[in-house]
Amino acid sequence: MFTYAIARRPAINFDNGITTANLGPPNFNKICHQHNEYIHVLKSLGLVVEVLAPLKAYPDAYFVEDTAVVTPKVAVIARPGADARQGEAVYIEPFLASHRPIERITSPATLDGGDVLMVDTHFFIGTSDRTNHQGAQQLGAILERYGYTWSSVEVAAGLHLKSSVNYIGDHTLLATDDFALNPVFNDFTKIVLKPAEAYAANTLWINGRLIMPAGFPTVKAKLNKLSMPVIELDISEVRKMDGGLTCMSIRF
Repeated sequence: MFTYAIARRPAINFDNGITTANLGPPNFNKICHQHNEYIHVLKSLGLVVEVLAPLKAYPDAYFVEDTAVVTPKVAVIARPGADARQGEAVYIEPFLASHRPIERITSPATLDGGDVLMVDTHFFIGTSDRTNHQGAQQLGAILERYGYTWSSVEVAAGLHLKSSVNYIGDHTLLATDDFALNPVFNDFTKIVLKPAEAYAANTLWINGRLIMPAGFPTVKAKLNKLSMPVIELDISEVRKMDGGLTCMSIRF
């Protein structure tokens, strides 16, 4: 169960962030509204949400998930793989230090939190354009010291591991075709998404509820069969910046 979340407001220059989406120019007022709705939903699900001030020096900093991996026993300060985001993680550490012991990923390793999927006491660590093999190995070694297990997963498509596969409770994954076929996930029940629905794989499970991006009725119909409340959020501006629902908070 999650009880706490950390989020960060988008800065006015958020549109200077990294994106490959080609979905048109994002709108600052609109993303602020969408971010407020996101925070409202987290609070409505019982989470205490600490909302941090924008970081104009780091236009992608509202994608706060990439800066740390937080477990019930330890918080690991990440080392983001994009050059423009290195330096971001130092700003999250003070807010986590009061909740958990701190460990750190160090150079030459890179690690984005968006590449780390926690399922109970096991962690799937994606190796991607943002998380290198050294980053996966460093995080894995830290997790082992705290009694956790882990597996490495190659991310051949998509920005992060959680762009394509997410845990939605009851030993079930929501995943795109490629990831559903990966043997590392053989023990799970899977809801498989077609390429046109791939963005909806980034659906967020919180305490028996699901938050999904709006605009994917086929995916919503599949999720409704799970007998869990499903909340849809419009995150069009976030999508334009290569982000998703999990990216905008650290939950623990």
